[in-house]
Amino acid sequence: MKNISVRLYHKNDFELWNSFVETSKNATFLYHRHFMEYHSDRFDDHSLLVFESEKLVALLPANRVGADVFSHQGLTYGGLVFAKQIKLLSVIEIFKTILLFLFKNDIKKFTVKLIPGFYCDSFSNELEYCLFVANAQLIQIDSLATIDLKKPFVISKTRKESIRRGEKNSLIIKEEPHFDLFWNEILIPNLANKHQINPVHTVAEMSYLKNKFPDNIRQFNVYHQDKIVAGTTVFVTKNVAHPQYISGNKYKNELGSLDYLYHHLITNVFNDKAFFDFGISNENKGRSINEGLLFWKESFGAQTVTQRFYEVNTANFELLDHVVL
Repeated sequence: MKNISVRLYHKNDFELWNSFVETSKNATFLYHRHFMEYHSDRFDDHSLLVFESEKLVALLPANRVGADVFSHQGLTYGGLVFAKQIKLLSVIEIFKTILLFLFKNDIKKFTVKLIPGFYCDSFSNELEYCLFVANAQLIQIDSLATIDLKKPFVISKTRKESIRRGEKNSLIIKEEPHFDLFWNEILIPNLANKHQINPVHTVAEMSYLKNKFPDNIRQFNVYHQDKIVAGTTVFVTKNVAHPQYISGNKYKNELGSLDYLYHHLITNVFNDKAFFDFGISNENKGRSINEGLLFWKESFGAQTVTQRFYEVNTANFELLDHVVL
């Protein structure tokens, strides 16, 4: 690959960026500029476009903090976005050029949180190999509890009993177009009481994103005697259904509300997906596990997939010069 160039994203690149995301092999709607920019006031965007001559060949969703660049802290996963037919040697050249660009622009470190492979349309581990060659440090591993819906999985006896409890309590599950009820009646009070925090997204932000991505963001509420008792907000990609928020009132165990809801989502609503990703049960940058939360996810048949985080010195770009024999 020759004539590789890198430049910062500009607002005029909006359509170019999104068109590339839609045809790439390893991107989801989270990489769309509408999603990335809903919280643009919180991040100093430092996204990059990579060209071979005049042809766009890669994207890097990123933000800057001082002398460091991150692939992007406002997204669940990141890394480089590639066309479907990209080759490893091309990626090596692209990554070397990105590190050199960052180095020349006074960026000392580049931190990458890789996208878990099951979100991608095809194998996409080229960047991790480049990070190895560039002596990147592995700084964090999160464990995602994920069900492979293409294969048999076992729901535990305890979960089945709770699901039957939901049936006996005549719980009603509804997909809702709005988030206000779940946010105000369930999610915000629970997060405030248990963790003294607010949801990452406000109702207004979720409503904005839902408007932009109506098929990718879905809200499901559980009702008992016409009163909301639980709910979940699910981010849906081509291959994966991932609960972004989940919460129930203090009677969730007595009613079986969350188990009843998730059994319905896994076996009915999203059974056409390849994977159901419960997400992490980690704290302390991956070094601790919430045992109760992990037990609950695994009792639905979920198994562990890891997500890796790396930190690389941009000065290491030279290490990528002599890879090919």
